[in-house]
Amino acid sequence: MLNVISGLLSGGAAPAAATSYESIATVTVGAGGSSSVSFSSIPSTYKHLQIRALSRTDRAVTYTSNIIRFNSDTTNSNYSQHELTGSGSAASAGGGANSPIYTLIPGTSTTSNVFEGEVIEILDYADTNKYKTVRILSGYDGNGSGQIFFGSGSWRNTAAISSISFTATSGNIVQYSSFALYGIKG
Repeated sequence: MLNVISGLLSGGAAPAAATSYESIATVTVGAGGSSSVSFSSIPSTYKHLQIRALSRTDRAVTYTSNIIRFNSDTTNSNYSQHELTGSGSAASAGGGANSPIYTLIPGTSTTSNVFEGEVIEILDYADTNKYKTVRILSGYDGNGSGQIFFGSGSWRNTAAISSISFTATSGNIVQYSSFALYGIKG
């Protein structure tokens, strides 16, 4: 199923074969949660990167943001994002030219133990001749509530991406949240 989603996100091209993905690293949040999750020393030997995550925050909200940063760059003017969010009863769109890239994750006001599934693709992450493009598909089902989130973003930097971090806007990413980084062969 993730290959089908990946194919749709890549502009309708045929999905990559299962053997085109190589596991690079997986992080599972331990007891007590964590304010952030990071991948470092990412090899530059792949065409694209994909992150598959299940996450939730301990913040007392329905959902909040999980900010994505590359190479420890926290300067918002280097990022931009556009998104479309739907809840089954309403839809909204937004974006910003000087705004960090993020996903939406459920908080404690959502049905207990509901985690959001996320597929994040970072295109041409090692190409030093272009800015980096990010595509996000995520969502969760909260037994009669929930959301789906489509996002695209840009990191306006030509450096190869060697580290990625996810940081909850407040509170912690809860125990059992899991982030798996894959390399996609070119």
